[in-house]
Amino acid sequence: MVINTNLSAINAWRALETNNTNTQKALQKLSSGYRINSAADDAAGLAISEKMKAQIAGLDQAQRNAQDGISLIQTAEGALNETTSILQRMRELAVQASNDTNTAQDRASIQAEMDQLNTEIDRIANTTEFNTKKLLDGSMSGAVTSAVANVNSNTSLKLSGGGNISTSTLLENLADANGNNLGIVSTDQVIVNYAKDGKVYTVSYTVSTGAKISDLQSAITANISIDVNTAGTLLATASSGGTANAIYGLTITVKDSSGNVNTAATNALSAFTETTAAADKATDGKATLQIGANTNQNMQIEIDKMDATALGVKNLQVGTQSQANIAIKVIDNAINKVSTQRATLGAYQNRLEHTINNLGTANENITAAESRIRDVDMAQEMMEFTKDNILNQAATAMLAQANQQPQTVLQLLR
Repeated sequence: MVINTNLSAINAWRALETNNTNTQKALQKLSSGYRINSAADDAAGLAISEKMKAQIAGLDQAQRNAQDGISLIQTAEGALNETTSILQRMRELAVQASNDTNTAQDRASIQAEMDQLNTEIDRIANTTEFNTKKLLDGSMSGAVTSAVANVNSNTSLKLSGGGNISTSTLLENLADANGNNLGIVSTDQVIVNYAKDGKVYTVSYTVSTGAKISDLQSAITANISIDVNTAGTLLATASSGGTANAIYGLTITVKDSSGNVNTAATNALSAFTETTAAADKATDGKATLQIGANTNQNMQIEIDKMDATALGVKNLQVGTQSQANIAIKVIDNAINKVSTQRATLGAYQNRLEHTINNLGTANENITAAESRIRDVDMAQEMMEFTKDNILNQAATAMLAQANQQPQTVLQLLR
């Protein structure tokens, strides 16, 4: 029996210290609500939890980014809605001006309103902003390394005997898509009308015996290049690149020597579709929206230039019946361009709305997983706290008993 070393007391004290430490940990978890309060609580769990927290925060911000993107798109689309309204009014004026019941003074008044509407289209394009970023001035369009010329294509022409046309095809052998001869003969007059930079041009060409499509080219080389591709499609290409040189409202009218219009030939030759819009040189200004929590999880938004020049209605003339007639087709092309851009913006918005829904689902599930790792189960931890508290009391009592044991030595010293 020894008194210097009380092993029973040491053992009880060790158990008491262990229970006290466990109680303190339980109290910390219960008071903080976290199962992991420091790396020592669960080293691997802490690393996983922190990574998940970074993902959750990134997903939250990505949702806000997508919502900001929708706001930007809605701003641009709202401005283009007004541009469409202006173009509709301009078309109405062009239809009005094409009626010869109007006097020169009447058309001058119509022209004055057209000019003001043109100015407003430019103002909308140059001043529409979101967070000081201009949206419709072309600064958010894709890169164009060189000035591009627009192309008007016509696929409605064939040879009378069937087959595709070429530049060497005789005008008298031209037929429509069904093979019906267009009835063009020598002495007929071919009149080419088009608009370039708002000005309406008219070029006449008298068909001679043996005249070919290539001969038609020689009569209108100023602004347009006439060609036929390998698929037999008639192409009318702007001779120079850039929006200011774009060819709009291209029509080809065929009249006989008496001035009567050959309707079949006119309709077939004028069935042009603009396949490539003219563009100026530009650096890549597409807006990138970060719509994910990680690197390169983004999408790009492209908005073309939407001013009067880009739409082909800048300085558009309606001073004469022929000018107003061409203006109708030019404005139709402009309305189509704006509608196409608005449809693209609508598609962007729909995509972003789905993106937001997806981000919300991912956020919810990752948050649940992170909670299982990081958060404490209060019921379970309270059970542990109660156990440790009881063990603390028991260890304290046993330590008191162990401290009394050396007093039995006094019985031997009597």
